[in-house]
Amino acid sequence: MARADYPEPVVELIAELKRLPGIGPRSAERIAVWLLQHPKSNAIEVSEAVLMAKQKVSSCDVCGFFSSDDGCPVCSDDQRDVNELCVVEQATDVLPLERSGVFKGYYHCLGGKLSPLDNVSPENLRITPLIKRVEANPGVEVILALGSDVEGEATANYLAEALITRECHVTRIAQGLPAGGGLDHADDLTLMRALQGRRKMGE
Repeated sequence: MARADYPEPVVELIAELKRLPGIGPRSAERIAVWLLQHPKSNAIEVSEAVLMAKQKVSSCDVCGFFSSDDGCPVCSDDQRDVNELCVVEQATDVLPLERSGVFKGYYHCLGGKLSPLDNVSPENLRITPLIKRVEANPGVEVILALGSDVEGEATANYLAEALITRECHVTRIAQGLPAGGGLDHADDLTLMRALQGRRKMGE
């Protein structure tokens, strides 16, 4: 006797959902079943929202943050402090800093961090555009807001070395972030103290 299982379209849906970060087999199955058991409009709305986001949202050519048809909300804000440039690993790292309300400057998203084991080298990150932005704004403070894990520290040290001959001040957020932690796990108060307690690289 053959075992009953989901129809092939559902199996394919579960397989696709499992490819999403943080979604395991059980979670993928629950989401697929939820989409099937709820009104058809829900599934259509979800699919349309995903398609709309893919079509209308991209990475800003300047800073790497999310950009839409209206442009980049960070780069288009002329009320920000041009003398401060905060370097983060991913575009999502900008959001907790913005929610903290402490940082008033601009951002530069690297698109990752150095990781030889994952074949991520300097050429794979947005380091060259960062150097060009620094050279175009002499005297800018470059704040390295990177994770405190091994890869984050290696990336921070590499950037400090790459910027040492440029006319800028390189600092590193310090206090408050747990060892091995990233910005997405820190609360607003922790981020505020980390930014206020930044130190000059090399000290």
